[in-house]
Amino acid sequence: MTVKHSPEPAEIERVLKRGVVLVEKEEELRRLLLEGNRGEPLRVKLGVDPSHYELTIGHAVVFRKLRQFQRLGHKAVVVIGDWTARLGDPSGRENARKPLSAEQVKANAATYLDQFYRIVDREQTEVRWQSEWFDQFTLADVMRLLSYKTVAQMLARDDFAKRFHSGIEIYLSELMYPLLQGYDSVALRADVEIGGTDQTFNLLVGRELQPIFGQPPQQILTVQLIVGLDGQLKMGKSLNNYIALTAPPNDMYGKLMSLPDHAMRSYFETLTDVPDEELEEMSRKMAEGTLNPMVVKRRMAREIVSEFHGPEAAQAAEEAFIRQFSQRQLPEEMPLYPLTEPVNIVTLLVEARLVPSRNEARRLIQQGGVSFFPHGATSEVQKIETPDFMVPPSEGAVLKVGKLRYLRITSPSSSSVQS
Repeated sequence: MTVKHSPEPAEIERVLKRGVVLVEKEEELRRLLLEGNRGEPLRVKLGVDPSHYELTIGHAVVFRKLRQFQRLGHKAVVVIGDWTARLGDPSGRENARKPLSAEQVKANAATYLDQFYRIVDREQTEVRWQSEWFDQFTLADVMRLLSYKTVAQMLARDDFAKRFHSGIEIYLSELMYPLLQGYDSVALRADVEIGGTDQTFNLLVGRELQPIFGQPPQQILTVQLIVGLDGQLKMGKSLNNYIALTAPPNDMYGKLMSLPDHAMRSYFETLTDVPDEELEEMSRKMAEGTLNPMVVKRRMAREIVSEFHGPEAAQAAEEAFIRQFSQRQLPEEMPLYPLTEPVNIVTLLVEARLVPSRNEARRLIQQGGVSFFPHGATSEVQKIETPDFMVPPSEGAVLKVGKLRYLRITSPSSSSVQS
């Protein structure tokens, strides 16, 4: 691996500023990036929580930042939290997280890395497992590690403080989590650690521990946590406001187009390489009323889909979106659902996994969010107004749920369920 000598100031600023919330000692990190680390690449650590196995484009924000370091010749050091996953990461949570088994961790980590390498250079990445050092930890090592932090310091952490004041249990094992993650930086001799803003406390613990073990303190860089499709809460699967990192181009494009306008700038900054000057110009023109936000949103969706699937797929997804929504056409491709006899609409929506629960199905129906196209064409459409509606087994009929979810009825002989 070759460190890039005399990188352009603009490259350094992109690493330090673009989509970044905090750099703990910005001038120190700028100096390391400009002057080098004694000719050696910086070891840029990212801790991986293997409780996640299907990633969202929210995860891609920190992956892209890691790739920016790699492009300057530095090494990504990924540590799989196989030990901390057995405790459950309390970051950003108001209750305890269920621990994982060793088998679950291994399977999830493999899937995680497959998605991770879609963005980050495999050849410039070192993958490590916490068990490499914690399997050898003794009780004396644990007690020594515990002595470096007080209970008061731990309870100053925002998520612990909320639970403590709300009377929600905080397990002693959870208090160990930041110390274990912090010790990872010692074991790896990390120069830099990056993560989302919800990881700030844990990252700082690593920085505090390293000098105790005779190492320079790592630099800390945290990136934005993008909001989900609701435009308010952090993107997450549990909130059903996410876009999967592996989502097909058309699906990804369509969901991006449903994003509220106010969230576009954050998505541009964290998930594209559109220059800041161009973003400023677009923001100014939209504020003046001389640029339609829909034009900007199409640009955003096209740029992001290009990042994950390439320009040709992005262009095709945009054309499909225009046909579907501007020309009121139904999508050409959609999941198929075999049906031999009439079935209740609520039951079908749940069994076809178009909604997470029967209550959600009833809510959508009451709000007018479910439509039935008996002949599979937009020329005839029926709004489903009651949860007692029975869906007939009409070959080619289409159900529309919300703005973006569709299902085509078919006979069992012609197809099985597809998603």
